[in-house]
Amino acid sequence: MLHSVARIPLANYLRCCTSTANLRKVPPRSGVASPHTVGEHCCPFSTAHSLQVHQLTSSPPTSPQHHHHQTTHPLASINTQVRACSNQCKGGTTTASTMESNPSGSTAGAKKEPKFTNRLKQEKSPYLLQHAHNPVEWYPWGDEAIQRARDENKLIFLSVGYSTCHWCHVMEKESFESEEVAKIMNEHFINIKVDREERPDIDKLYMMFILLINGSGGWPMSVWLTPDLAPVTGGTYFPPKDRWGMPGFTTVLTKLANKWATDKENLTTTGRSVIEAIRRNVDQKRTEEVEDPTGVETLETKFKQAINIYQRNYDPVWGGSLGAPKFPEASKLNLMFHLHVQEPKHKVLGVVLNTLDKMAAGGIHDHVFGGFARYSVDKKWHVPHFEKMLYDQGQLLSLYANGYRLTRKPLYLAVGDAIYRYLCKDLRHPAGGFYSGEDADSLPTAESTDKIEGAFYAWTYAEVKEIFQQHASKFGDLGKVDPMDVFAEHYDIQEAGNVETSSDPHGHLLGKNILIVYGSVRETADKCDATPELVERILRVGNELLHEVRDKRPRPHLDTKIICAWNGLVLSGLSQMACVKDAPARSEYLATASELVKFIRAHLYDVQARKLLRSCYGGSEETLASERPIYGFIDDYAFLIKGLIDYYVASLDEHALHWAKELQDIQDALFWDPKHGAYFYSEANSPNVAVRLKEDHDGAEPCGNSVAAHNLLLLSDYFEEERLKDKARTLFDYFAHTTPFGYVLPEMMSAALLEEHGKNTLIVVGPESAEAAALVDAVREFHIPGMIIVQLKIDQPAHIERRRKSLDNFKMVKNMPTAYICHNKVCHLPVTEPERLTEEFQPRYTFDYLEYEN
Repeated sequence: MLHSVARIPLANYLRCCTSTANLRKVPPRSGVASPHTVGEHCCPFSTAHSLQVHQLTSSPPTSPQHHHHQTTHPLASINTQVRACSNQCKGGTTTASTMESNPSGSTAGAKKEPKFTNRLKQEKSPYLLQHAHNPVEWYPWGDEAIQRARDENKLIFLSVGYSTCHWCHVMEKESFESEEVAKIMNEHFINIKVDREERPDIDKLYMMFILLINGSGGWPMSVWLTPDLAPVTGGTYFPPKDRWGMPGFTTVLTKLANKWATDKENLTTTGRSVIEAIRRNVDQKRTEEVEDPTGVETLETKFKQAINIYQRNYDPVWGGSLGAPKFPEASKLNLMFHLHVQEPKHKVLGVVLNTLDKMAAGGIHDHVFGGFARYSVDKKWHVPHFEKMLYDQGQLLSLYANGYRLTRKPLYLAVGDAIYRYLCKDLRHPAGGFYSGEDADSLPTAESTDKIEGAFYAWTYAEVKEIFQQHASKFGDLGKVDPMDVFAEHYDIQEAGNVETSSDPHGHLLGKNILIVYGSVRETADKCDATPELVERILRVGNELLHEVRDKRPRPHLDTKIICAWNGLVLSGLSQMACVKDAPARSEYLATASELVKFIRAHLYDVQARKLLRSCYGGSEETLASERPIYGFIDDYAFLIKGLIDYYVASLDEHALHWAKELQDIQDALFWDPKHGAYFYSEANSPNVAVRLKEDHDGAEPCGNSVAAHNLLLLSDYFEEERLKDKARTLFDYFAHTTPFGYVLPEMMSAALLEEHGKNTLIVVGPESAEAAALVDAVREFHIPGMIIVQLKIDQPAHIERRRKSLDNFKMVKNMPTAYICHNKVCHLPVTEPERLTEEFQPRYTFDYLEYEN
């Protein structure tokens, strides 16, 4: 989360700017892991030393799924370094009462009146509603709770999570549903629940604190704050009682209450010093870096460094980064596409293609009906953490679409189309927006009371065989070929199950199978004495049958929150798919993207305030807004603007491009730091936000500053406004000392490459016609980073043309629609045949995937 980004690292600030009595370096101990951590989304995070605000002593357990760096903290021997729903979380059971799609959290089918109801009942967030009937007197984040903490001079207990978070459900069941625990919480603390997806500004600020004192973080995040919102200590998941070498939640609560009663001034002073250190870290650049710009690496050096890092960290067998767990890391893969297009001689494309292949073959990919889980717990992409998040679907939709545009490999188009089918069937609101995600846990049967992870997706050999036998006629004439033999061979379905014990420590998948492909259709055909065509039919029909059966199982909880930023990512993905000229469902992709733009404009944009909303709430035909609107953050603007630009390229709808420009102007007014440069994450004067942060790394989602750099460069060209390009250059300067730049900020490095090497522009002049469209399609079907496309429709009123006087010189040739290709304002001779454009771009932007296969 934190890097040396042209300003003093927060670690140094905390060491030198807070009381050394309460904040000091932890001495290394034998047997303790080195002080590196994995951040929120498996992004490397490091401070120079492990830090503390108060000292803790007991040591947490570790497991293949839960490895955390140990730290100590002297507050009554309370260890905060415990497991949570971070990128490494897996396991445990939860009851239906904590996770049912019913937002109240009641058991499926239960009608009895809940015993408790708190203020969260009035909220719209599915996560907050899940806690509305806890005995804890929860408040949402806001003035009422914070003012009460100040009036009563109590510590605030801040609990942050999200509705599809497995360990959030566990902690709720164990602690927040306990009347004994609630009594302690209600007596000594003001208790606040935050949905991290709804209020990422609050989550990011206090997660920064957790990462600093503990070395790693995750969800649920548990932080104790002074009434002036300064953090004093915290952790992630706590068991209800002392166990696993960890203090129980009640132990933590009791000791903190005593500490606040007896040493309030010490805690308050320490908390304030931490907040002040964070604030100064954000506000101030490194003096020596400003004075010595020669220390900045050149882009060429950063380019070579990125190539070396990605090739060194690459798993040549299974793709992705070495080791486990494995995440898609879309921003890094996008950069590698760009690096390869820039200099194919490095052959970094093989890293991306093998990763896309292995992800598509793995259990992280839902072979039955499409879509991807967040990550796999093993190095083979086999056993996933089963929650499916919208931000992953949107980014992977783009990745597979662009993989196809670069290689024409049919697999990538098929995977992208399957993601699209999943999105439309299971995550789409009737009006066109997309929900946040689906939970990992579900009931094994309708009669079950305990939910377990992966129940919806796992199969026994006997289940699959029975389904195939009952529907044998649907396979058609197979001759002597047994469809079960073919299906089991291709997806590694075993009678004893195919999940390794190390990937299933709680035994929930014992005897079960997670579909994975180790070979190819042809290899399966050879082993089963069948033709490839017959194998493909069996796989298609078999997955259709399993899908029908699976849809009758109890579904995982659906988070019906509709987040602006993540819908922007999906808009980009749909638009990239709609650029694929030979995609059978191309018109569907474009129509869905068009409906999404209309949905966002209608439900996620406040016309009076001229601001985006962070989220609205679905679950029915009616789309609900919060009574206390949460306005958008930097990523809501940046991701949507990128989506609108991508949609414009796919549709040539100039209204979308002009809205993107309007939103960019709003973003600049709300978030830009005129003193130091770069965008803050939240607006100025946001209520109850102690510090405005600046995101400085690309993780599971790219950061808003990285995406904004792309947007500024493209909009600068479209509208010929040099000030936008100047802002992008200021961004590059601000983050210039980030190292390794291409690994920490891959999306921004891609933008920097565009600025350094220039962009291609296609200008098509002529009336709107099939011939003009063919010229655009001839270029649009290639993945060309930063491609600018302008269609001068001489038979329609001008839009972009009014902003671009330089376009006056482009005319039709022989009264036919005419294309001009320009690079850095130098244009080639005009062409009127699409084939000529294909001949020009194909050699540079199309690669033979067979050359890069293992």
